[in-house]
Amino acid sequence: MEWITSISALEWIGYAASVVVAVSLALSSVVKFRVVNLIGAALFSAYGFIIGAYPVGVMNGFIVLVDLYYLAQIFGRKEVFEVLEIQPDSRFLKRFLDFHRQDIQRFFPDYHFDPANDSLTFFVLRNMEVAGVFAGSPDGKGGLKVSIDYVIPRFRDFKNGRFVYGHLGKQLTKAGIKTIQAIPIAPTHERYLRRMGFKAQSDGVYFKWL
Repeated sequence: MEWITSISALEWIGYAASVVVAVSLALSSVVKFRVVNLIGAALFSAYGFIIGAYPVGVMNGFIVLVDLYYLAQIFGRKEVFEVLEIQPDSRFLKRFLDFHRQDIQRFFPDYHFDPANDSLTFFVLRNMEVAGVFAGSPDGKGGLKVSIDYVIPRFRDFKNGRFVYGHLGKQLTKAGIKTIQAIPIAPTHERYLRRMGFKAQSDGVYFKWL
């Protein structure tokens, strides 16, 4: 372990910058990529200027500015969200679910396409692109059990969720739905539900009033 103690704090900055940049390249979300890449580039820029490698410092400083520019574009851009109710037996819905099956299994490993149960099904449109799908089955008592609330990777920045449980929530209320229930399987889904205002119950079900 002597080699670890022999590495200077300055070298650790360089290693850390390399790791952060490498991690950013593995992220599918555009927002997460920009944020993490910005941090890595900022570390590399500081590292370059400190050791006197000015081309490294300048180039990575430029990358920081590029990331800041695109993040400002993303968060400042007015986006149009819509929900489009579709029939559960839609051929396009089935094709969409088949295409994203592997990614869907990460968050909803027990989900299986079932037109009979997913009686309320919506595509979430973002600037007229299909960003995700939301489906659930009413229990006949004012509750809705969520079967799937999936967003494709490049739109995975919580804006879809806020729209679904805001705008779509109002639409569901008009349809007689008062509460929504969801059972998280993956930790990422659990964190998402908490961000969307769901509360955990003793039986592991997450619950939200509309």
